[in-house]
Amino acid sequence: MNTPTPGARLDLAGVLVGIRRMAPLSLFVVIFGLAFGVAALSRGLSGLEAMLMSALVFAGASQFAALELWGPEIPLLPLIATTFAINARHLLMGAAIQPWLAHLPPVQRYTSLVVMSDSNWAMAVADRQRGESNVGMLVGGGIALWLTWLAGTLLGVIFGSGIAEPERFGLDVIMGCFLFAMLLGGRRDLSMLVPWGAAALAALAAMAWLPPHSHVIVGALAGGLAGLMVPSRPTQEATA
Repeated sequence: MNTPTPGARLDLAGVLVGIRRMAPLSLFVVIFGLAFGVAALSRGLSGLEAMLMSALVFAGASQFAALELWGPEIPLLPLIATTFAINARHLLMGAAIQPWLAHLPPVQRYTSLVVMSDSNWAMAVADRQRGESNVGMLVGGGIALWLTWLAGTLLGVIFGSGIAEPERFGLDVIMGCFLFAMLLGGRRDLSMLVPWGAAALAALAAMAWLPPHSHVIVGALAGGLAGLMVPSRPTQEATA
């Protein structure tokens, strides 16, 4: 049951721990930021515009998708629909950690979500499953990712060259492998295969037959609905 976590807190010590734990993974983000900086310049953005986009948007996949639609005439509605579809997962991610953040003051609670991304969210969820009460992993990890994303974008803007095709080196699957490892490190329950399998099958079907990027929201909805049908089991703490 997703009940609020008593005693959840956010302090500087926890944020620093989050920065340190996320630092190794953040180094890979520099490469993606570099590729974005190069791509942004090639699509006609200035260096300042590319840096502002990375600083204010902080969403790698959405930023690359926006570049694909960038031009003298920007199709606003398709741009909004595409970026919403890519980032719709944040609705579910936020709902998943809401019980953890519920006891924080409103300013801390909502500010924490500004730097939420896939990697620090996954680490934060794993921390909560282990009973951790400090939300610093979410905030500190997000700060580390944001800073390295900006640093990578700056390198791309300065040098104007870099790794234009990270998939040639397998760099495009690093984030996916990390999230998969975090899932395996969570609750060990065969019933979890039901929502995972439903999300995967629905996403693959959407990739084959639906418009681009719709697989993100389709997979999330399918996994969420399947999860609702899985009977919950009492935790060890509840049965002890």
